[in-house]
Amino acid sequence: MSLSRPVYSFFGFYLEQLFNHPVRTKSITASALAASANYTSQCMAGKGKVNQQSVLSYALFGLIFGGSVPHYFYKTVERLFHEDVKFRKFFQFLSERLVYAPIYQALSLYFLARFEMKSHNVAMSNLMKLYWPLLKANWQYLSLAVFLNIYYVPPMFRTVTMSLVSFIWVVYIAHKRRRFQEKQEAAAKAK
Repeated sequence: MSLSRPVYSFFGFYLEQLFNHPVRTKSITASALAASANYTSQCMAGKGKVNQQSVLSYALFGLIFGGSVPHYFYKTVERLFHEDVKFRKFFQFLSERLVYAPIYQALSLYFLARFEMKSHNVAMSNLMKLYWPLLKANWQYLSLAVFLNIYYVPPMFRTVTMSLVSFIWVVYIAHKRRRFQEKQEAAAKAK
């Protein structure tokens, strides 16, 4: 019983912040989740040493893009497909899968590389090599979560809900990016 009071207090504080400062709260949440997902991915890889630059890059990406971009996307989609639009939830779902997901995937691949202090050319190379396989995986594995999010989660909580789902997705992306970078480094050493 004593543990529930702090949990409820924190949850109440969080909801208050989400209502009063939605973008800031969502950005901080996305930053914490992205950094912890990257850290988790590195721990699962079993390298022993954690690449702090990578963790920081994911945290920075979450802070700058992870809360604001989805917040404004969902807000815009709610306005575009308002209550009197027939099949509005379906159109919201399609716009998320066909517009938002491809743009956000490209944005994340490029800026994560840049935040890791990689050059523009390296970031573009990563983007070109990883974009299509990751986008297909995104459509394949996250579409059900997006569907449920749009159909059943109130608009105020959609970004936070997808941030929680994206924890698993970020672990996957971090794993794919790390494997790709390891292959590139091995190829460079072989030359």
